[in-house]
Amino acid sequence: MQLWWPIILIVCSNILYQLCAKLAPAKIHPMAGLTVTYAVSFLVSALAFFLLAPKSSLLAQYRHLNASYVLFGLALVGLEAGCIYMYKAGWPISVGQLVHSAILAVCLVLIGACFFHEELSASRLLGIVLIFCGIFLVNR
Repeated sequence: MQLWWPIILIVCSNILYQLCAKLAPAKIHPMAGLTVTYAVSFLVSALAFFLLAPKSSLLAQYRHLNASYVLFGLALVGLEAGCIYMYKAGWPISVGQLVHSAILAVCLVLIGACFFHEELSASRLLGIVLIFCGIFLVNR
């Protein structure tokens, strides 16, 4: 279970995430809605920190920060705004997530090979071809 609980958390959270993005009210600007999203995220993250690391100081932890968490914050805004705008543009919930995840998977395979020396095997290349075939088929 130690191996799978993070995957289960991601899947369950992503289902909720996609439903929330799809059902975001049309009358609110996505960026205004995201201010509430991030306020809730801040509170939940702070509470989780204090529950999971009760003998540690949040401010002391901040001394170990680097630019990655700032960039992570920028990436999260892009992800969330992109999902909301994707659905506002008319993508079906059954297709939009699939298409962007498939394209992301291809990009990460290539980034892994180029920058992290991960193997770009024949089966991974075939997988990329199949991903593009899948994107074509779901968009017909």
